[in-house]
Order: sequence, then structure tokens, then C-alpha cells
Amino acid sequence: MRVRLTRDFTFEAAHLLPKAPEGHKCRRLHGHSFRVEVTVEGEADPETGWFLDYAVIRDSIEPIRALLDHYYLNEVPGLANATSENLAHWIWEKLKPTLPSLAAVTIHETCEARCEYEGR
Repeated sequence: MRVRLTRDFTFEAAHLLPKAPEGHKCRRLHGHSFRVEVTVEGEADPETGWFLDYAVIRDSIEPIRALLDHYYLNEVPGLANATSENLAHWIWEKLKPTLPSLAAVTIHETCEARCEYEGR
């Protein structure tokens, strides 16, 4: 049985988008309460009935969350242009070595806007 498991984490951070058009509101410094979904995919073990302990996902996420929470994202190495797209890719690159079954990273920048990255 193939399954997808998702674990969420949140962080508060500020950023600006230096490459947005002149006069665009996102060129100004602003903050978000980001919510990130980390999804893994694989085969559930027929004996145990589960694929991966959610704690494994949580433990992989925590060091990354600590790098982002209450920081100015543009100062984080690799996030000078801290768009949701670039943030999703950056988190993917950090997570993939410790979470090889990673299938998707979804960034919720607001309640109504999100970006999903599947490592392609």
C-alpha cells in the first residue's frame, strides 16, 4: 500500500522581495506566519501497517525550523530573494539528505496563498 504522510510546522519570519517590480508592496519589509507542509511518500510495511513514524519527519524538520523562526529570511544564506518558491526549494534541499522519501514541500505564506515544490 503506497501512502503519503504530511507533517506541518510553522515559523514567524520577515522578508522582502528585492526583485519584485518597483512600487510592489512585497518589495517592502514585511512578515508572515508561515506554515510548511512536509510530505513523504512510500510503501507501508504490511507487518506494522505504517510507512514512517511522524517523529522522524518532525526531527528532520526541527533544525531547519530553528534556522528560519524569527529571522529575516533575506539574511539566511541561500535566501537573498526569499520568495515562497525559493523557500520551498531551499527547505527541500535541506531536508532531502535526512528524509529520502521526501515527496513535497508546501509553503503557506498566507491563509490563501501557497507554493508546492516536488523536487523537479
